[in-house]
Amino acid sequence: MQKIFRIRNCEDSVFAHRSRPCLQYQIGRCSAPCVGYIDEDDYRRDLEHAVQCLEGKSEMVTQELTRDMEAASQALDFEEAARLRDQIQQLRQLQQRQFVDTGSGDADIFALASRPGALCISVLSVRGGRLLGARHHTPSNGLDLTPDTLLGDFISQYYLGQAREIPAEIITSHALTDTDLIARALETRAGKRVRVTARVRGHRAQWQELARTNAEQQLSSQLASQSQLAQRFAALGDALSLERVPARLECFDISHSHGEATVASCVVFDANGPRKSDYRRFNIKNIEAGDDYAAMRQALTRRFKRLKDGEGEAPDLLIVDGGKGQLNMAREVFAELGVEGVGLIGVAKGTTRKAGLETLFIETPDRTLDLDTSSPALHLLQHIRDESHRFAITGHRTRRDKARRTSTLQDIHGVGPRRRRELLRFFGGLQGVRQASREELARVPGISATLAESIHRALHG
Repeated sequence: MQKIFRIRNCEDSVFAHRSRPCLQYQIGRCSAPCVGYIDEDDYRRDLEHAVQCLEGKSEMVTQELTRDMEAASQALDFEEAARLRDQIQQLRQLQQRQFVDTGSGDADIFALASRPGALCISVLSVRGGRLLGARHHTPSNGLDLTPDTLLGDFISQYYLGQAREIPAEIITSHALTDTDLIARALETRAGKRVRVTARVRGHRAQWQELARTNAEQQLSSQLASQSQLAQRFAALGDALSLERVPARLECFDISHSHGEATVASCVVFDANGPRKSDYRRFNIKNIEAGDDYAAMRQALTRRFKRLKDGEGEAPDLLIVDGGKGQLNMAREVFAELGVEGVGLIGVAKGTTRKAGLETLFIETPDRTLDLDTSSPALHLLQHIRDESHRFAITGHRTRRDKARRTSTLQDIHGVGPRRRRELLRFFGGLQGVRQASREELARVPGISATLAESIHRALHG
């Protein structure tokens, strides 16, 4: 609220003795009424708008700001119109039907996120429609259980292993194998009906997504811990019989959709984990569609040509996501450019493509290494491989969608001049429309849920 309306939060004694704006003004959180940077009438109006929003009248405030924005635009005061547009967009985000405050519903939400060698289960507690808090757990998975089985066992121990309040609904990120059995056990303990489900809609689906996000973020923090990283780097050096622990790893991957918008990624890990400032993407051009080998050759050639020209830092190990073919491409590029002192590893997925069953090709296709699924060295390679895959996919989708997204609002079937005008007024501009969710689009007068889905799909692919 302070960011939207820039209301001062200082004491009156401080306010009365200011001679210049404070840090809150510098960071855009205050309009500096203490030194007269805003006149009393404008500040009073901002204060009244903030009070109205706190009273649940934010829609009324938004309509008033929309009228002011249009008036400023007609008066050619585009700077003021842009400021009001941004304020409207911030208010729309505030007005979004918050999935953590729906006014009703008691539920615990369990989400499991896992990566090689680590997992996290986040538990969100919602009572009366309000999010009370979140807890994170990091159980071990020594028996290599599937996510649904592991989550089911955890939920059973969570409630039955100690005295905890059991809500009327348990929402899970994965469909459990023994859903009915767990529900009956919880009903017996709670003395009431308990629903256990992974299939939810509306605000419950948003609770579920929030729990997933929390679990992923917590897991990322866990994997980035210094001690674990040091252990994994040391284990990798031992597994490869290196004279010293590698300090810098680079991993390349290729992503495309049936040859469309091919993108190669290069991610970098060092002793501190992902070194995102050194991440690079390569838009692949002038190759036969779907030729991953040619794409890998082009990306590696561009990367190591720059290195030979003195640009960037050389890796100790180069990892390519793929088997013998990708490794051979890397060897050919190294031979052509005269690259020396960089180790080569190809990470090939097993026939089942299950994590932990990868085959490592060390330097040549003839030298392979199979590491135990519990090996920290394997976990490090899987981590950087997965990060490279994520970074490549993100770049590919951005490039693909940019090429495909020629449609604006006027190109969308069912959106005529009146609806287009309502959308732009409601969200303060086309950028706000693009940022809106399907649920927010459906709140615009004249926009049905079906049309909102069509608009969202047209703008996001």
